[in-house]
Amino acid sequence: MNVDSHLRWNPLRTAPNLLTLLRICLAPFLVAAILQGEYLLSFVLFVAAGLTDALDGFLARILKQRSMLGHYLDPVADKLLLSTLFLVLMHKGLIPITVTVLVFGRDVGILLVAAILYMAVGRREFHPSMFGKANTLAQIVAVAAVPLRQLTAEAWVVIFRQVALDLTMVLTVASGLHYAWQASRRSSAQVGGGIGARQP
Repeated sequence: MNVDSHLRWNPLRTAPNLLTLLRICLAPFLVAAILQGEYLLSFVLFVAAGLTDALDGFLARILKQRSMLGHYLDPVADKLLLSTLFLVLMHKGLIPITVTVLVFGRDVGILLVAAILYMAVGRREFHPSMFGKANTLAQIVAVAAVPLRQLTAEAWVVIFRQVALDLTMVLTVASGLHYAWQASRRSSAQVGGGIGARQP
């Protein structure tokens, strides 16, 4: 493979992954905007980050630029951005502590389960479930609704923010329990299959 070909197929140079890296780079500017009380700027930056999230998946399909790097980098970028914003918004007193504790508790729980499964039965791939996707969407909507509420006191915005936060809590618990059940079922199936394979 010549140098030009290597550069052309370098996953870091593909449009989807560049958009994902841009989303990661937006995180500190979003944090600074919120800490400084620049809620209009923070809302605009978050919408821009959301657009990059939508575009990277779309471009990966259209341009056929799916890569293993993008497969892992995209959810990491989402989690980094959302987790950081939940912490900052909690620090500013804009969202209840309960919401942030549930969000982080779920993520820590999933990491622990994944680590235990890795040690017990080897590496396992878990594709995003319907509950997981719904939870991520709810978190995105909630994080967007909080700075929007700081910009206006319209009744629908107040209600929208509260519903988004309540939905985030419900889906965080539901998706965490679903992940634990899914992990338990798959690990039991693999262990059972291994035992069965050794029997005469």
